[in-house]
Amino acid sequence: MIEKRRSKIQGWGVFATQPITKNTRIIEYTGEKINNRESLKREIKYLKNGHIWCFKLNRQYVRDGAVGGNVSRFINHACKPNCYTQIIGQTIWVRAARNIAEGEELTYDYSTDGEKTIPCRCRPGCKTRL
Repeated sequence: MIEKRRSKIQGWGVFATQPITKNTRIIEYTGEKINNRESLKREIKYLKNGHIWCFKLNRQYVRDGAVGGNVSRFINHACKPNCYTQIIGQTIWVRAARNIAEGEELTYDYSTDGEKTIPCRCRPGCKTRL
């Protein structure tokens, strides 16, 4: 249903290999479950390289997609995404926000709450910072 390949947005991206219907569960965002304190340490290192791998599960825990994660960590941010995320217990799902065409790059809004040091590249001239 999906594959990783080079992205026009940033580095690697994830693309639909067939049409995906709205609200379909596409992939689970996986990675090591760590506490927020450990996440802050790791994020400093990741942000220096322009990456955001840590996905907040709740007030206490985060999934670090760079450790034990799958291809979902390569889904890029977009301000007008075609996917959304849904947290059910300890599981993070990436779901289709609308019908997605074959060959289309998957994106979701990262909704970051950090220092906003990374410029968004979802479209030319985007002023958002992650």
